[in-house]
Amino acid sequence: MSTIKALREERYKIVVDARAILDSGNGSAESTAKFDALMIEADNVKAKIDRLEKLEDSERSLGERTGISARLRNILPEQVREEDADQKRAFGAYLRNGITGLNDDDRRVMNSRFKAAQSIGTGSGGGYTIPQGFYDDLIGAEKAFGGMIEASFILDTATGNALPIPTDNDTGNTGAIIAENTMVSEVDVTFGQITLNAYTYTSNIVRVSNQLLQDSAFDLDAWLAKQFGTRIGRIVNTHMTVGTGGGAMPTGVVPASTAGQTGVTGETTSLIYDDLILLEHSVDPAYRKNAIFMMADSTLAAIKRLKDTIGRPLWLPGLAADDPDTINSHKFVINQDMPVMAANAKSILFGDFSNYFIRRVAGAQVLRLTERYADYNQVGFVAFQRFDGNLINAGTNPIKQFVNSAT
Repeated sequence: MSTIKALREERYKIVVDARAILDSGNGSAESTAKFDALMIEADNVKAKIDRLEKLEDSERSLGERTGISARLRNILPEQVREEDADQKRAFGAYLRNGITGLNDDDRRVMNSRFKAAQSIGTGSGGGYTIPQGFYDDLIGAEKAFGGMIEASFILDTATGNALPIPTDNDTGNTGAIIAENTMVSEVDVTFGQITLNAYTYTSNIVRVSNQLLQDSAFDLDAWLAKQFGTRIGRIVNTHMTVGTGGGAMPTGVVPASTAGQTGVTGETTSLIYDDLILLEHSVDPAYRKNAIFMMADSTLAAIKRLKDTIGRPLWLPGLAADDPDTINSHKFVINQDMPVMAANAKSILFGDFSNYFIRRVAGAQVLRLTERYADYNQVGFVAFQRFDGNLINAGTNPIKQFVNSAT
């Protein structure tokens, strides 16, 4: 933690130096270059902080999961770790050698712990749902891309059946004063529903040489999880951000949100302080308490130069441990699938993203394709996972957009 604290203090000093250059009012090319260089340096320090915090979170999560599993099963944590190791070893053996290459112990672990894919039969082409450790690595890789999985409400389900989410909107109704002996009026609540489906996503095929598979020093589990998570994470983030819906894909948060503030003429690739204030206040106060900004990194670069009416910067770096950077006291998420600032671009979102539901069907599958690439002395691997997403909006519009000017 002391290392993280020192890095945060180092980053804060860099930002203060950059702010001093900006406040000097010297718009020369040299000053601009110094400012940009300092901001790049601050971003690099932030990346170090993020890596250290991610490591601490992973270590904490692993310890908690081990302890919880032990308490639930009424056994010692050492036994839980031994079981996890057995599962990892058996799954790794399956990835390297296929089902027919498992020994009796590994086959027993696989058959008792993991579900074989029914649609493709058994034998060397068979598939298994993945174990928890691999699944955690996969989810971690998915989360690293984009920001939607990080910001949204994740709804994990065991199956992929259509899932209706009920909504109600009673904000237009109020109580009333009635006279003595007067009948009370009936006022219905308006109900609705939004249905989440389960679209099947694939990593596409990853090919691995048999020489690499036979290298015991090669961490195949971690490498595959990263490849699968990266590929699936990218496409899922894109669809959850700008997907058009309509039965072909999820409805992304950009098309599902509503207009909040439009830039004045001339703000096709820029914005001003007032735009962010008006965007914030276009969102109902009931949602502002947990509201965050979402934007592309290039938009954040523009916001970093903005000040309020008394000269205070809108963007502030977090200094204390676990203290996030903020824009006008609100957290923000960088999502590179967000539209960049351009004419009519919906370049910034603000609101309560816990109202955007990402439905994730548990039980991602990995298939091992042995014969398909045998003439290349390679084995193919492919992963499948099912998702859907939509904004659960009962009519009160929890997420609003800043739209750049048309001209």
